[in-house]
Amino acid sequence: MLGLGKAGLPAAMALREMGAEVFVWDDFSVPADFVKARPSEVAGRLDGLVLSPGIPHALPKPHPEAAWALAHGVPILTDAELLYQAVRAAGSRAKFVGITGTNGKSTTTALLAHILDVAGVPCAAGANLGPAALALPRLPDDGVYVLEMSSYMLERLVTLRFDVAAFLNLSADHLDRHGDMAGYFAAKRHVFDRQDSSCAAVVGVDDEFGRAMATELGGRAVKISGAAFDVTGARALPGAHNAQNAAAAVAMARALGVAEAAIFEGIKTYPGLPHRQEEVANVAGVRFVNDSKATNADAAARAMGCYENFVWIAGGMAKAGGISPLAPLFSRVAKAYLIGRDAAAFAAVLDAHGVACEVVETLERAVPAAFDFARSVGAEVVLFSPAAASFDQFANFEERGKRFAALARGVA
Repeated sequence: MLGLGKAGLPAAMALREMGAEVFVWDDFSVPADFVKARPSEVAGRLDGLVLSPGIPHALPKPHPEAAWALAHGVPILTDAELLYQAVRAAGSRAKFVGITGTNGKSTTTALLAHILDVAGVPCAAGANLGPAALALPRLPDDGVYVLEMSSYMLERLVTLRFDVAAFLNLSADHLDRHGDMAGYFAAKRHVFDRQDSSCAAVVGVDDEFGRAMATELGGRAVKISGAAFDVTGARALPGAHNAQNAAAAVAMARALGVAEAAIFEGIKTYPGLPHRQEEVANVAGVRFVNDSKATNADAAARAMGCYENFVWIAGGMAKAGGISPLAPLFSRVAKAYLIGRDAAAFAAVLDAHGVACEVVETLERAVPAAFDFARSVGAEVVLFSPAAASFDQFANFEERGKRFAALARGVA
């Protein structure tokens, strides 16, 4: 086990409880009740190396222990693979659902799990969404595991076959890990590995990569489009992007044999996820929307398209392309307040398009300034959709979103 973060430590604990001999290594610290050893120090005793998703085994540079494992024929695995093996070894025929895409996979995973709950189907959801895959309970034959699968996780599967798999969309992200869009596409393609005619493959065709994936899969692809699905009345699913998420969840639920009444009751009653267009405060008629999960421009575009006139808080560590792809939506921005490492770069783009903006560096400055400006011009929404990663100022997007929410509730 290499890496004891959000996924690694629960996986190590679960493997030990199952009776496996577990060696763990983390570049920082290891709990005292585990045997600490580098994989290369226990050569000949390893059946596999469970590598935390955030640790590279190839690009941009492999971790030295991952490079050692590859050179010595030690399989590099993800804990979702081990969950599958454990469930099958226990004799359970529970089904596995894998959901991937650049954006929307967390919402789609949670929505499908909610639909299954409404239908009374035993289910457990997690993996990239959390909790870690190996921390999920063992399900009976009629159970369903709903797993959000990142590209990092999909590259480390060996035997796992998804009875139902979904590819939602693809846009530029994680290119440092995959080299280019072709490498990123190939990593996502693994969600359909080992499927046969008894399995279902659901593909979003709202972008060129989805259409290419559907063509590659041929007649067995179930094609879905947000443009063809109506989510009117589903308060927690605003915007065309959520229509695609809902369409995917419906297609997967149908493939699992869920009754139509339960499917649509699940969509209507879905409560939503934190940090995804989450309204966290309404002060003096100004709604504060926390969309901290928008770590790239494509994700931010999905939120921005839902509001006609808003004050925008954005910034952090920019992804490839920055915010230039958002130019068609800039006319909706009353003013932008910019934070984080790449605030100046974002300001340059906005200035070039004539959008009022101000570099304020921190959320502590941005939130009250955005509130005051919104009230002065009659804008009803302050949208925090950063279009950038959080790691310059926060541990993760969750911490960033919680800070925004606390500040929003504190304005007066």
